Amino acid sequence: MIIYTKLIIPILMVAATLSGCESSKKENKESKPEKTSESKSIQESTEYDLNTPDKFNMPESLFEISGITFNKGKNDTIYAIQDEEGKLFRLAWDVKVQLHTKFGKKGDYEDVAIVNDQAVILKSNGVLYTFPMSEAQFEEPEGVREIKKLLPKGEYEGMYGDEKTGNVYVICKNCELDNSKKDVSGYIINLADTTKTVGNFTIQVDEIKAINGKVARGFRPSALALNPVTNEWYIVSAVNKLLVVTDSNWKVKNAFPLSSNIFNQPEGITFDKEGNLYISNEGDDLTEGNILKFKRK
Repeated sequence: MIIYTKLIIPILMVAATLSGCESSKKENKESKPEKTSESKSIQESTEYDLNTPDKFNMPESLFEISGITFNKGKNDTIYAIQDEEGKLFRLAWDVKVQLHTKFGKKGDYEDVAIVNDQAVILKSNGVLYTFPMSEAQFEEPEGVREIKKLLPKGEYEGMYGDEKTGNVYVICKNCELDNSKKDVSGYIINLADTTKTVGNFTIQVDEIKAINGKVARGFRPSALALNPVTNEWYIVSAVNKLLVVTDSNWKVKNAFPLSSNIFNQPEGITFDKEGNLYISNEGDDLTEGNILKFKRK
């Protein structure tokens, strides 16, 4: 009996130790916070890490930067406009020296596109300005056209130019014909004939709301661009601090909340030909205007 007792005690001690280790491992495993469904959705569904941009702070002249674009997707030169002056700016990445051409008077200019060697600038009231890109190197370009009364009455901030078709897509921010709580309309223009629109499109707000409730009071797009790699539409909204992704037929696929710590006031969006994403932000009392670059994974 004495020999049996001496054997059983060490066995019981080992079993207790192992049990304690397993319990500790289980507690450690359970104590680790799981990813929220929101963070999982972002990590699994977007091709970009929206939390780690490469930031380019703008010069003072582009403090209120609104629209941005590239010419044929070439990222060696950024073309940009700002809200108050009728100027098309151009600058290289991370170089604050800018050049510009003055195409119009002071006004509320919201977006820019380059299509078939034509610069196209969108004013908030839906008026378009175009001129040849060959004139962009001069202080005041020749051949500027002002296109009025082509779009329905409303407020516009987003525009995209398609090099393949020559079409320009303009999206409403706040149009009289829309109920922004239910849908947002857009119009398609071809620069070969600017007497009429050649088509339209609609984004259903309920499809965004089903993914992200931040649009309960409506969706107010600031800018849009077509991803050249996936052929998906990316639409950004400063009002909702939201990035919406649709398929090529405008059916909503996802909606990503944008952190206020990173996105001060997102007003412009574009892609380079490699599929890298760029979003511009207006400045405020504490923050410079900037462009954020997100590399495609």
